[in-house]
Amino acid sequence: MNECCNAKTKVRSEDEKKNIITRINKVIGQLNGIKNMIEENRYCDDVLIQLSAADKSIKAIANLMLENHMHTCLVESIKNDDLTAIDEMVDLFKRFQ
Repeated sequence: MNECCNAKTKVRSEDEKKNIITRINKVIGQLNGIKNMIEENRYCDDVLIQLSAADKSIKAIANLMLENHMHTCLVESIKNDDLTAIDEMVDLFKRFQ
């Protein structure tokens, strides 16, 4: 099955979508909790610890998606002799720094 195409879309399995959406919903919950902490005038250290946890959660989602992208979209592009995907990958890595 063609998972990536020129229209820049990605077909994901229902399990993959569910996993990503579950993770995103957890981050949203973390951020709402942090918002409540600010509204409750919680101590800075406590807020910063929760911000760090949310940041790690977001990075974990990004890493999961990056790994999947490399194993599917990038491989497919290279198999189709579309080497511009390598330049896109380099740009993605630059954004992660």
